[in-house]
Amino acid sequence: MSVVAPYGSWKSPIGAADAAAHGGGPDWVGAVGEETWWAEPRPAEAGRVTLVRRRADGSTAEPLAAPWNVRNRVHEYGGTPWTARPAGDDRGPLLVFTHFADQRLYRFEPDVPGGAEPVPLTPEPGLPAGLRYADPVIVGDTVWCVREAFHGPAPDQLRRALVAVPLDGSAATDPSAVRVLRGDRHFVTGPRISPDGRHAAWLGWEHPAMPWDGTEVRVAEVGPDGTLGEPRTVAGGPEESVCQVEWADAGTLLIASDRSGWWNLYRLPLGAAAGPAGAAETEPAAEPVPLCPREEEFGGPLWRVGLRWFAPLPDGRIAVVHGRAETRLGLLDPAAGTLEDVPGPWTDWADRLDAAATPHGGGRLVAVGGSPSRAHEVVEVDLGRGGSLAGRVIGHPHSDAVDPAYLPVPEARTFTAPGGREVHANLYPPRNPDFTAPDGELPPYLVVAHGGPTSRRRMTYDLEVAYFTSRGLGVVEVNYGGSTGFGREYRNRLRENWGVVDVEDCEAVALALAGEGLADGARLGIRGGSAGGWTSGASLTFTDTYRCAAVYFPIFDLTGWSANETHDFESHYLESLVGPLPATADRYRDRSPVNHADKVSAPFVLLQGLDDVICPPVQCERFLAAIAGRGVPHAYLTFEGEGHGFRRTDTSIACLEAELALYARAFGFDRPDLSALDWRD
Repeated sequence: MSVVAPYGSWKSPIGAADAAAHGGGPDWVGAVGEETWWAEPRPAEAGRVTLVRRRADGSTAEPLAAPWNVRNRVHEYGGTPWTARPAGDDRGPLLVFTHFADQRLYRFEPDVPGGAEPVPLTPEPGLPAGLRYADPVIVGDTVWCVREAFHGPAPDQLRRALVAVPLDGSAATDPSAVRVLRGDRHFVTGPRISPDGRHAAWLGWEHPAMPWDGTEVRVAEVGPDGTLGEPRTVAGGPEESVCQVEWADAGTLLIASDRSGWWNLYRLPLGAAAGPAGAAETEPAAEPVPLCPREEEFGGPLWRVGLRWFAPLPDGRIAVVHGRAETRLGLLDPAAGTLEDVPGPWTDWADRLDAAATPHGGGRLVAVGGSPSRAHEVVEVDLGRGGSLAGRVIGHPHSDAVDPAYLPVPEARTFTAPGGREVHANLYPPRNPDFTAPDGELPPYLVVAHGGPTSRRRMTYDLEVAYFTSRGLGVVEVNYGGSTGFGREYRNRLRENWGVVDVEDCEAVALALAGEGLADGARLGIRGGSAGGWTSGASLTFTDTYRCAAVYFPIFDLTGWSANETHDFESHYLESLVGPLPATADRYRDRSPVNHADKVSAPFVLLQGLDDVICPPVQCERFLAAIAGRGVPHAYLTFEGEGHGFRRTDTSIACLEAELALYARAFGFDRPDLSALDWRD
């Protein structure tokens, strides 16, 4: 028999510690010969990221013990942090990785007897974390990668380039040993080397574009001395986003481009464009050939350097992550014109996958898949012709941390916003088999605004959502206009409308749920971080729909944020989201919550990492100064050692419990199990 109790007051077996422990999954998976390696977070170890190695015999090990932390800060969001050369007849594998503490590249041979320590390959930076490396690939006796080199303390005092780092460690004490290969674009991805070793391809773009706005595919000849010749642009442009480039063969590229309005796959024969320098830099390649034209995405936003949505296979097929909102892992056969999806329980696949040849032919594919009932896990697919296309879990296997009966059952919904535009959302009603609400009571609902804003919320196993739904709070994740996964037109709705479209779409979903009798319209809250923190703060300021807000590492002041208060990668982002300066300066002021603090009347909590350089603490401090003395209850929690996106177990626990305390106060339910917040007014 279930207990009758008000929504929000239900007792749940899902604690904040459970949610914190399951806050991350496998990342940066790679096939290393017959082995599979991947990065894995350790929230209980101050957010350290380790590497896991799965050998051919199925055994696993962590080759790098604490304090080694396999992350980097390129673009601040980081990029591919490791590469490895497979074991040979007389040697073990060679690992090259970036260490978060100093951002240097290291070489490590885990099978060397005696347990040798990693050896630094790059010099100590003159400024703390002033030399950063990402997206590495081993080329002969060097590592080619992206380097960010800061020459001053300001966020834009840096240069980016493709560089070659000797594997012998000589550059660790001699910075001149690092060779600059190319530095012809402000932003670049790591190089992809052609199968014959004669050419390299990469992506580049310039301010004010973001990589989902417009990128160029660049190709250059690799000289006999290991240098790069003059590059030429072979695809892309200011209104075409190419998010990934790979080699199909020595004269053909594969690209994921949104030239059709959707990120689709294309074959790009290079012809003379791949030849030696001498032709014009912008000599075009042949017209890209679509391989599977569909109104769905075979790519996504390049938030981190090195993300992969497709992988060429040895037999000519292409492994692809594709779909609209939900994603599937499939095998595209361009010759046969077929696309076959991998069966199994996984309904969401990450933009990290890799492939390798196998002795029996056909190859094998490794990827990361999950679903609303399964946490993301490492999946291997044997691609031998004639065999079944089934995947098997080989790493980070899901295990039920709690009884699945306490997990919400999500539903994909489409709502209507002002102007009749469609808005996509993921709905998670309250669920707890031990409790029911009193007759006639409707549940409070939390509207989740995702970050980015060029991102989206996926329907995946999420104990943070279940922490709330199992206590009787509904959750709806709004993929407002500007979100990815729904084509370029949907993505472009936010152009010059940030703070308008996102706020309207979230409000439209909240009001629709109330109008359908699914949510209590008098008990609606909003939560979000980063760009979602902006939308939450703006919603609290410019609407009267919400009774409270939980705001994580937000933007409150557009003018300040655009004036050197953020990192270089996003420093011109507002030109597309809000408008060019100084022509639209009034728009920046008018939309900023910091300038309208007098309109805020509902309680809120702010949660901020003190090491955040993307949305720095000054944004919160400025807003708190504007709200001080206005009688609005609020709490401000700060966390040392946390940057943009919290990684530590104790931080996540404190944040979730602070949120629940906020909702108890705002929605009027009792939570005697929580400590009191330090409220200010």
